[in-house]
Amino acid sequence: MAIFLAFLGVALVVIVTPGPDTAITIRNTLLGGRPAGILTALGVGCGLTIWALATSIGLVALLTASEPLFLAVKYAGAAYLIYLGMQALREAIRPAHIHHAHAPALPHSRLAPIAAFRQGFISDLGNPKIAVFFPSLLPQFVPAGQPSFLSLLLLGVVFALITFTWLTIYATVVAKAGDWLRRPTVRRIVEAVSGILLIGLGIRIAAEQR
Repeated sequence: MAIFLAFLGVALVVIVTPGPDTAITIRNTLLGGRPAGILTALGVGCGLTIWALATSIGLVALLTASEPLFLAVKYAGAAYLIYLGMQALREAIRPAHIHHAHAPALPHSRLAPIAAFRQGFISDLGNPKIAVFFPSLLPQFVPAGQPSFLSLLLLGVVFALITFTWLTIYATVVAKAGDWLRRPTVRRIVEAVSGILLIGLGIRIAAEQR
């Protein structure tokens, strides 16, 4: 139990640190409301679960051992974040829907549920940090003498569930302030900031060494 509690402590510190998943969840919540934010969080959680399964069966070790494969995942993930960031900047500069600066936000969603899930899922699968992070973190908390496959998978799923819960809280808080945040002027500022952050994160991932 002590080992598991230690894992929870480390996981919480990592999860609450803002990153690409947080930025995408906040932006999608503004575009599609709380449901889109939760679906984005679900996509992230599913991506993490796949990473956990791949770590448990040794596929991640093969990925990190192969420089071409690792670079392909890294650059694909970075390119996707930059693409999302460019979309946000475009929306900030030339919004698809022009409204009066003090008009209330549109009541309907501007982001399809499947798109919200897809963005969270792809952004997480394309994050090479997970490919390095899971194999280095999870084995440290596997109790001696326990089957490594089940233990690694369980720890990875727990990490994914905590991440989903945390991002859902983010989505709920942002949705509560949605009417104000989605006012045209405020929304354009948020789009610009999130676009810059996503592009910056994409560039950083592409430029980072292992």
